[in-house]
Amino acid sequence: MSSIFIVIPILVVLMFLLGTELDRKAFIGVAKAPRGVIAGMTGQLILLPAIAFATAWALDLSPVYFMGLMLIACCPGGSSSNVFTMLAKGNVALSVTLTALSSIITLLTLPVIMAYTARFVSMQSGETIELPIGKLIMQNIVLLFVPILLGVALRKISPGAARKVNRVLSKCAFPALMALALVFFLQYTQEIIDNIAILGSATALLILLAMACSSMLSRATGNDTAVRRTIVIEAGMQNAAQAIAIATSPIIFNSGEMALPAIIYALLMNIILLLYVFVIRKRTEKE
Repeated sequence: MSSIFIVIPILVVLMFLLGTELDRKAFIGVAKAPRGVIAGMTGQLILLPAIAFATAWALDLSPVYFMGLMLIACCPGGSSSNVFTMLAKGNVALSVTLTALSSIITLLTLPVIMAYTARFVSMQSGETIELPIGKLIMQNIVLLFVPILLGVALRKISPGAARKVNRVLSKCAFPALMALALVFFLQYTQEIIDNIAILGSATALLILLAMACSSMLSRATGNDTAVRRTIVIEAGMQNAAQAIAIATSPIIFNSGEMALPAIIYALLMNIILLLYVFVIRKRTEKE
């Protein structure tokens, strides 16, 4: 079975889950302190792609991996970021807001950035990489925007049912993503082994640099500790399922190889962010 038939249901469920978490009160509360939103969105929509581009260029990644690294950088809004934010004693309302806003805004920013990247990579390598922008936008609307709206509608119509669905789906999100990673490892075992050094280095650098730069940005804009932790987590937690869906989609790139940076990123981001949460909690206990 093609992996696209596995990743699409997972992505739709994750986006529906996000929709069931959206609360108007949370947005109103965060709107009173917009610095966190501005810093978070700047980190996700500008810093991440810039860092990914510089990393891919510095490491001289092959065209398919260059595109794959840029793709994961352009897909913010990891489904587990609010859980990590809660564990790190961050601002959960801000986390949900940033995830929702970035998921919607990237409907516009992702095609623009990836179109530029495709042109750059094509010129540098001599290989022609085409990006069907219209199909990309349509797929993202169907797989991201519509499920989010359905989740919001369920919360509006039946808050109790939305909470129950949210509890169930939130427990399935992480195992589903890890199952997807396992499928890709089994399909591309030899290629992953052959390229683990370069792909591991690229994705680890992207995560660590994004977290560090977002932390400095958050401090520079005068945000409090809880907001800073939230922004760091949001910068490191990307929507791997979305990146995989775009890379493997038959109507867009149709490339399992392009999805490999997102697969490795999905594993590393959870390890690195769990360590970050562990350090934060230990430091909080001492204080």
